[in-house]
Amino acid sequence: MPKARDLEGRLQQTERQLRLFQKISRFMVREMSLTEVLQGIVALVVEFTQCDSCLMYLLDGEDLVLCASNTPHPSTIGKLKMKWNEGLTGWVARERRLLAISREAYKDARFKKFGELEEDTYEAFLSAPVTARNRVVGVINVQHRLPHQHTGGEMEVLTTVGEQVGCVLVLARMAPRRWNRPITWNWCFPPDLSQ
Repeated sequence: MPKARDLEGRLQQTERQLRLFQKISRFMVREMSLTEVLQGIVALVVEFTQCDSCLMYLLDGEDLVLCASNTPHPSTIGKLKMKWNEGLTGWVARERRLLAISREAYKDARFKKFGELEEDTYEAFLSAPVTARNRVVGVINVQHRLPHQHTGGEMEVLTTVGEQVGCVLVLARMAPRRWNRPITWNWCFPPDLSQ
């Protein structure tokens, strides 16, 4: 019976992942602003991972700009920036790799403190690049207040979400009038990305 329970648990987890990806895909086809879509995706990631914080950064020139968050950061959305090579988030963007730290992420030598973010004190950190057409255009971070051992499934889900967000950004670039873009930065694409 333990084998059957294990299989049932894995099947339930796979079904949860599929539902998450379906919900994100539905955001891609709805008449919503890009900001609403990104906030909706962040909310779905929080629900799925049971994390305490989910932050999404988009590339604007050489800067990663905070553009969506599940925690109230109204004064920092669109304003909080870090260079492409700063912090754990910058490392993920630069290296184009997933990063998982289960405890004391704030002690990592690559960590950048902002001061205005409560997340500076969180223990666990999981981050994946947001990619479009094989280029990094942003980063999505998931954080837990307490230590948290990230599973392979969580890592795979965040990687896939990063790819889906990249598709959302390509769609927004292709039809900017329909996405009603309230944030006006350079939309994270090198000039040849839309070709």
